[in-house]
Amino acid sequence: MTHHTDSVREVALASDTRVTLRGPADLADALPYLLGFEPDDSIVLVALHGPRGRVGGRIRTGIPGDPESWEETARQLAACLAESGGRAGVKPDAAVVYLCQGAAEGESDKEAMERLRPLAQRLRTACGALDVPVYEALFLSKDRYWSYCCPGTGCCSGEGDELPRAGTSAMAAAATYAGIRVRGSLRELERRFAPLGQPEAARQARAFDAAAVALVPRMLGGTDALTVRGETMELAERLLTRFRRAALSGGRDDASTDTSDDALLTCEEAARLVLGLQDRLTRDRAAEWMEGAEAEVALRLWRALARRCVAAYEAHAAAPLTLAGWVSWSTGDELGARVALGKALEIEPEYVFARLLHQACNEGLDPEPLRRCMRQQRAAREH
Repeated sequence: MTHHTDSVREVALASDTRVTLRGPADLADALPYLLGFEPDDSIVLVALHGPRGRVGGRIRTGIPGDPESWEETARQLAACLAESGGRAGVKPDAAVVYLCQGAAEGESDKEAMERLRPLAQRLRTACGALDVPVYEALFLSKDRYWSYCCPGTGCCSGEGDELPRAGTSAMAAAATYAGIRVRGSLRELERRFAPLGQPEAARQARAFDAAAVALVPRMLGGTDALTVRGETMELAERLLTRFRRAALSGGRDDASTDTSDDALLTCEEAARLVLGLQDRLTRDRAAEWMEGAEAEVALRLWRALARRCVAAYEAHAAAPLTLAGWVSWSTGDELGARVALGKALEIEPEYVFARLLHQACNEGLDPEPLRRCMRQQRAAREH
């Protein structure tokens, strides 16, 4: 598809809300609504199905900084797009490729677009090799877009084209009607899990050092490990009660509440709980707080703990990040789940629980069977 083509792409936002996208401008404008956030520094592949190009699954990853890795990245993403649809019995008939990145210092948006052109070509080639032709490949930067599929015969400006003003397009109106909102940029969503800055980070690191001396030998012991598990869960329950009271008086849960949530934890409490959650059985018990009002409070606690994992203890964030991802997925927030689980896998690529949850979430599986299993385990233990 080029700028000369007015091919139809159809997006189902809800059972009674469908939007027809015609051409690159509509496709560029639609991306934040398809993902639920502004995908800065991202490669995004969107599957298309059927003669009308019905929009299907989406895959997003960061843009590798090393061009030497672009070939392998393109092959992996193309295979993932084709295989995920194949497992569901609906292999994509085509795809749309997006490259989203702001210009580097001293670089224009057009120069950034040209710098990433070889990556766009590799993605188109990799998808085509798997019989998933790329109908459109777009570069998005701030409020402008370029098409890598433009034949260069005067159909578009070399300086790119302007995106519709926020909230004014048909896609924006349909998304509002369907109750879909764009939750800021990817950086803003990830920032809710970012480690604390100084001077808090230094105090937290010292608390980790002290807690590690006291707890780790006990956790590695035999019978004493059981005692530490009990102490960890008791601490988690006390903190949940504290967070619940704050949530009842504070109302909404968004980025503006993170600072107040951070103030609910002492450095010593955070260190002891994070270290205790490194034990798999303890973490699995904590994962039982996954639905209803209990889940909302647990999510705020897990996020706060992830922010406390600083300096040499940053890898310890894999446990609270995975718990945050699980709670988000369990409560229907797939975007929040992908962000949290993606961060967990960045920190610890082989963290098994995060890998399994991330795969299940991306494949659109129902979390209810896992919830049911956890309910049964909890009931058996309590009786």
